[in-house]
Amino acid sequence: MSERAQPTPAEDTGTVIPLRPVTTVARDLVTSPLRLAVVALSAGAFALTVAGIVITGSLPPGWAPHPPATPDLAGGLTFPLVGAFLLAHRSRSAAAWLMCVGGVGCALNVFGSVMMLRSGANGALTAAAYYRYVGGIGWVMGGILLAIMLPLYSPDGRLPSRRWRPIVVVAALAMVVEAVRLVVRPTPPVESYPLPRIIPNPLAVEALGPYNTAIYGALSYLINILVVLSLISLALRARRADPTTRRQIAWPMSAFALYIVFLLAGESWWLPATIATGLIPVAIAFSVLRYRLYGIDTVISRAFVAAGLISAVSAVYFGVGAIAGLVVSGYDRIGGLAAALFAGAVFHPLRRLLRRWVDRLMYGTYGDPRALAARLAREVGETEPANALAAVAAAIRDGLSVTGVAVEVDGPGARRVEVGLLGPAPRTVPLVWHGEPCGRLLLGSPGPRRFAAAYNDRLITAVTPYVADVAHAVRMTADLQHSRERILTAREEERRRLRRDLHDGLGHALTDMAMSINMARVSLRSAPASADRLLTELRSGMDAVGQEIKELVYGLRPPTLDELGLAGAVRALAVEGEPQVAVETEGDLSDLPAATEVAAYRIAQEGLTNIRKHARARSAVVSLRRGDSLVVRVQDDGNGLPSGPRSGVGLLSMRERAAELGGTCVIGKAPGGGTLVEAVLPIPAGQM
Repeated sequence: MSERAQPTPAEDTGTVIPLRPVTTVARDLVTSPLRLAVVALSAGAFALTVAGIVITGSLPPGWAPHPPATPDLAGGLTFPLVGAFLLAHRSRSAAAWLMCVGGVGCALNVFGSVMMLRSGANGALTAAAYYRYVGGIGWVMGGILLAIMLPLYSPDGRLPSRRWRPIVVVAALAMVVEAVRLVVRPTPPVESYPLPRIIPNPLAVEALGPYNTAIYGALSYLINILVVLSLISLALRARRADPTTRRQIAWPMSAFALYIVFLLAGESWWLPATIATGLIPVAIAFSVLRYRLYGIDTVISRAFVAAGLISAVSAVYFGVGAIAGLVVSGYDRIGGLAAALFAGAVFHPLRRLLRRWVDRLMYGTYGDPRALAARLAREVGETEPANALAAVAAAIRDGLSVTGVAVEVDGPGARRVEVGLLGPAPRTVPLVWHGEPCGRLLLGSPGPRRFAAAYNDRLITAVTPYVADVAHAVRMTADLQHSRERILTAREEERRRLRRDLHDGLGHALTDMAMSINMARVSLRSAPASADRLLTELRSGMDAVGQEIKELVYGLRPPTLDELGLAGAVRALAVEGEPQVAVETEGDLSDLPAATEVAAYRIAQEGLTNIRKHARARSAVVSLRRGDSLVVRVQDDGNGLPSGPRSGVGLLSMRERAAELGGTCVIGKAPGGGTLVEAVLPIPAGQM
């Protein structure tokens, strides 16, 4: 029975939001004034940011901002729009509200800072001072809400646990303290001021002058620590989440990590930090709306593995190089070579270790190749082959998280087992057992707990050998059952033939002989001539019975094998008619198993019969060579095989006799023309 994951409404979790028609969105906004106001405010924030960009281009050289762009510029352009979009689609997540409010703060910072510079350049220093208040408060609000609060509440709008509440309180206090510091900031010294004229502060508290730098530095360190802790909260949330939620968290976590790296790198990395800031709301949108359409886990996995390899191999290379340089001083080339060799030796094991660690981090125990392989091995070991297909298919469906799995077995034991729903276009994986195709593994579309394509391929590679083993076991079981049925049928047919021959032939003959003896006894005195005739007929009947008994015995096992041995019996076949047949032997043929002797004799006999009937050959050669197995070769120089399809009881009989012993029989063209029959019959180990 198929199982389908039911989608969870966005109103319940706030993590996955379905897209809705534009008319429905507009109607809901009209009925919700608060949402409408926030959406309108977000649109205004975007407009303020664009206005700030335009005004920046008209500033004189001394008043142009440096660096020319900051993360707040990208935040004012992207966060309000994405937040408003999520709110318009009925998102109840706190992340959407934080994006809107924080984006408005970034827009205020951009616009206020640019207008401060514009007013200062025009000489309106008082207006510039008030614009500085707007920009500073917007900077604090946008930075704290987007860099600290948003990661803490992503992606479901809730904190990871109650233990993170102090971080929220400290972040809020830091936001208030920094905002107050910006408002009451004392007048800075002229020699370190970056602008042509000092922007006055009407609310300055000059008594804070000696402490302002220390307060600013302490708050900066505190905010940076809070930013790192917020990223750690995302990582911990991802570690404890199920694979689906972990994939969802991976998008914003990657973008936040990239932004924090550039933020901590310093002001010289303003351009990458600005770009990374713009990627954060896009990543959150992918996470909330359409995270299943993009292979973020593949990107993260390869990025982590590559970064780990670069770091570890570099450390190994330089470490070994330094040690080798100290040990073999003066031989720099030897030290470099030793470092390169050692780094190359640890590269592949380290790569596998890192990939396994990242896979466990991304997917947990679900879909672990080793765990899935162990489960399949257990299923195969505990279940008989006939039922193992269904058990293996169910385990694969759960391990690969697909909607359905089917296993098709080719050959005599052709069979198909299906679990779940495959869908219209299943993925087909061939099953190959030691180079021999034995079936197909069909996989349905990914389920709710889907994996990345590269990771999914590794899982499929891990499980395919086990499925191929089970498919081959099913085929072998079917072959064994078929062989048993053939043996039983052959035995019963042979019993029927013996019964018929004994009853119809020997039975009637013996009855006639008994009647002849009785009639001879009656007429012995009265009609001696009649008795003599009856006894003569009795003698002929006895000869016929003896011949029938010989034929029955010959059908069970050729007597010439017991009288002449295999080589002698084949030589006796060779002289029975044309063409001239040479018999070649190699090895000891005297102690072969009885079944092997009969099979070799019958194959040679059938081969010679075909030569005399069809080949029109001038000569033929029969060779018997014993080694690890008995090889029987029958070769002639006749017409060869026909070009069309070949069929016949004789050819099939030779192949079946070889197959019954686990051997092979190949019939083909001889190198110099004619036909070659080569049968390889295994010999039990104790009789080699």
